Amino acid sequence: MQTTTRVAIIGGGVVGCSVLYHLTKLGWPDVMLLERSELTSGSTWHAAGGFHTLNGDTNMAALQGYTIKLYKELEEITGLSCGLHHVGGVTLADNRDRFDMLLAERAKHRFMGLETEIVGPDEIKRIAPVTNIDGILGALYDPLDGHLDPSGTTHAYAKAARMGGATIETHCMVRETNQRADGTWDVVTDKGTIHAEHVVNAGGLWAREVGAMAGIYFPLHPMEHQYLVTDEVPLISELMAEGREHPHVMDPAGESYLRQEGKGLCIGFYEQPCRPWAVDGTSWAFGQDLLPDDFDKIEQSIDFAYKRFPDLERAGVKSVIHGPFTFAPDGNPLVGPVPGVRNYWSACGVMAGFSQGGGVGLMLAQWMIEGETERDTMAMDVARFGDWITPGYTLPKVIENYQKRFSVAYPNEELPAARPYRTTPMYDIFSEMGAVWGQQYGLEVANYFAQGDEPTYETPSFRRSDAFAAVAREVKAVRQAIGINELQNFGKYRVTGPRSRDWLNRIMAGRVPPPGRLSLTPMLSPKGRLIGDFTISCLGAEEFQLTASYGAQAFHWRWFLQQADEGVTLQNISDTRTGFQIAGSRARDVLAASTRSDISDMRFLDVRRLTVGMTDCIVQRVSYTGDLGYEIYCDPIAQRALWSTLWSAGQPHGITPFGMRAMMSLRLDKFFGSWMAEFSPDYTAAETGLDRFISFKKNETFIGRTAAEAERETGPSRRLVAFAVDAEDADVHGYEPIWLDGDVVGFCTSGGYSHHAETSVALGFLPADRASEAPDVEIEILGQMRPARVLTTPLFDPDGARMRG
Repeated sequence: MQTTTRVAIIGGGVVGCSVLYHLTKLGWPDVMLLERSELTSGSTWHAAGGFHTLNGDTNMAALQGYTIKLYKELEEITGLSCGLHHVGGVTLADNRDRFDMLLAERAKHRFMGLETEIVGPDEIKRIAPVTNIDGILGALYDPLDGHLDPSGTTHAYAKAARMGGATIETHCMVRETNQRADGTWDVVTDKGTIHAEHVVNAGGLWAREVGAMAGIYFPLHPMEHQYLVTDEVPLISELMAEGREHPHVMDPAGESYLRQEGKGLCIGFYEQPCRPWAVDGTSWAFGQDLLPDDFDKIEQSIDFAYKRFPDLERAGVKSVIHGPFTFAPDGNPLVGPVPGVRNYWSACGVMAGFSQGGGVGLMLAQWMIEGETERDTMAMDVARFGDWITPGYTLPKVIENYQKRFSVAYPNEELPAARPYRTTPMYDIFSEMGAVWGQQYGLEVANYFAQGDEPTYETPSFRRSDAFAAVAREVKAVRQAIGINELQNFGKYRVTGPRSRDWLNRIMAGRVPPPGRLSLTPMLSPKGRLIGDFTISCLGAEEFQLTASYGAQAFHWRWFLQQADEGVTLQNISDTRTGFQIAGSRARDVLAASTRSDISDMRFLDVRRLTVGMTDCIVQRVSYTGDLGYEIYCDPIAQRALWSTLWSAGQPHGITPFGMRAMMSLRLDKFFGSWMAEFSPDYTAAETGLDRFISFKKNETFIGRTAAEAERETGPSRRLVAFAVDAEDADVHGYEPIWLDGDVVGFCTSGGYSHHAETSVALGFLPADRASEAPDVEIEILGQMRPARVLTTPLFDPDGARMRG
């Protein structure tokens, strides 16, 4: 066995083999895969082998499309069969909400180039005759859906990797992973020690155990999953005689998926009385094993399936496949460089390995070789969970995700499992004031405050929420007087040291402000993609505070550590510095009444240390509401005292608490973008308008400068614009296609209702040459074409007089 390699991949399932193949394909042949048993041991060998493109995240859907199209390429490269059956598939909708979800997905697919379509009951019966269409409103048909041979596909990946120079060691048990001082790894196996520059954890069912060898906790948990294969079904035999194969059928109401298997049917369930497996760890002795049959937990699912697919009831059960596979808390994979650990990579939690494995392998290989991926991978980035996550949190979230695998995914839905978990000192006070809570990055965040007969629970919907009036009330309070909102849900970082300014000039594209001032800046990848939009506050000659998205803090912290400088001290203070923002026409009056300091000369974008009431604070003259406002930061221990001061001072001015729903409406008035909507690694600064904050005049060579200057010369191919939409009862949420002259020319990034302007607003991309024309367009919302016009002037404070005054 060789004793050195550039990359050691631990785990020989479909994902590990995909990563191995893609590394060789992109130019790293000196790579090695270590498997303690045979390839496919674990979840891969007993998988049902289905594949589909449907996914609520557009980038994940695109990667699933890539995976599916890759299989024919693998067959051509290796001469091995993947056992492909491109039979197509339908996803059924039996109520309005399910149908709305399919309409929203179909709209996304238009600009992605996926050839899905909405079909009615009669067409469903023609396509999938085994289906009882009673009560069915319609379905989404995808011609790419199908199934394959799990073992054959995995071995095709492996052979293609070997042809590219990779080495595979089976029956090679990894016992330790020990990092050297230079960041490389000693991978200790029962066949000897391998020195590797990089380690990839593709451990599948054993990913937790493999991670523990390096002192890393991976938020994953295996769940038991069961599917049945029937004896011969006469209808299937008739189709085969006609040269046809029955397509897949996804039935969310019955929590089931169905496909043809030989002359019978295969049906699997995501049952409500589900069971986690190996709660305290996966045994190394488990391999190509199955779990005992358990019909009790799927009894109700089977009864429902007999009604939806009557042929099932008349067919005997030929075999039962009951085995475990692994979920992350939100059901998406965990992929990428593990924060805080050099040269350690994750390729875990890929529960839909034959839909996603190819895309995961491609993204990870690009990440390792090129330093970044070709598209935004936040939906599967291992950094979307921070070090706050625990096994006690992971388990109930995984159970919840399994149970909701086929449920409607609403844009405003707040899932209840493992909540509340992380709260601020204001949680009980806000709860008593009627706070209706959401969560971000495990933290409880007030969405709105219910008063009177306003709903204390926001009903999930694709259409306007029943909290619409409550949010309108809060928006009105901010615009007409003053609102107060908690500041905990910002990512916050302290940067100090003699080289702090130089470091910020290198890592940030924008201007680094002088003491007492703040600036807004994009943070770019080497290829000029957006990896952050930050506020830099200069608190002293060698002291800065950075603020950005709270949910992206592990993502940003990983990047900061990768760019570390000996003359700079970095601290993540996201949870050790909190406070409030006050915003509205009376905000200055309230702050003035709360401090003995003179704030009359405090300009827009000033930052000062002030004592507010009894509390030492950092006060910034800025607000995401686009209004006159201040951000007031303090120690969490003093937050309640600060609240008491501000709340008391605000009473004569009608101070009103407001939540994130109002915040997201207020920002639309000024066309302010939002992280992971308008601003993400899919876009550049020039495309989104953030290039106005790039300091091209500064002497420093900031990361991404070459790419940003090149785009400055040529101009972006698309631009972010705002629209007023003639909406009915549903607003834009994101990724709705934009139509012009009968063609899809762009897509929306986010939207909602401006309660101030009383109009529906959307933000989205148009081709640069068309954006300058400010054309009238149509935006497809839940299957309806809604007229929209480009807005060139903000809907509130268009000249910035109030915000800056």
